[in-house]
Amino acid sequence: MRILLVEDEKPLSAAICQMLKKENFAVDPVYTGTDGYDYAQDAIYDAVILDVMLPGMDGFQVLKKLRQQGIRTPVCMLTARSGLEDRVRGLESGADYYLPKPFQGAELVACIRAITRRKEDAPVMALAFGDAELNQQAASITCTATGQSVKLGAKEYQLMELFMRNSRQILSKDTIFDRVWGYESDADVNSVEVYLSFLRKKLAFIGSGLKIKASRGIGYSLEENG
Repeated sequence: MRILLVEDEKPLSAAICQMLKKENFAVDPVYTGTDGYDYAQDAIYDAVILDVMLPGMDGFQVLKKLRQQGIRTPVCMLTARSGLEDRVRGLESGADYYLPKPFQGAELVACIRAITRRKEDAPVMALAFGDAELNQQAASITCTATGQSVKLGAKEYQLMELFMRNSRQILSKDTIFDRVWGYESDADVNSVEVYLSFLRKKLAFIGSGLKIKASRGIGYSLEENG
């Protein structure tokens, strides 16, 4: 799951990024309202964490413009402005959650899981497709047929989550790279094939019948064998 973090306090932004990455979220930090607005228009994000007091454009303005454009990406407003009037304004502008500073990391993680669950109307802690189940809390994948499970690295987990949320759909290499590594990553797009190889080996290790199918010149899809 990829999160856009719009927070101008860089030490806080770095701490939030580190915390969310430990929970197997991919995070793109930006530091101005203008950049937040530009980035949030992209469909690659599953949720936005949005501060209110931002340079360039405040969070209320960013959110209002996004909603006016019909962009429904879930938004958690994260701000020191915790008065009733500000909370009401944030929710009326289209926020899904309003979390005042200071906050506990567990509450922010719970906020993200809650607003993305409402969006997708599906469980977030565990995803299942075919004979495999992906568990976010344990960062592992289990074959329900064999009972075998294996731990996944951060990128492996994010790749598998993307495929399970888009099972049987062909995803281009560029789409996969953007969703898992992000636009500003120093990695090469060929990293996609390297990590797909890792995933295939782990699926085979647990005895799963799932296959990551390559469609030449188009992309990759997660399919049930046979």
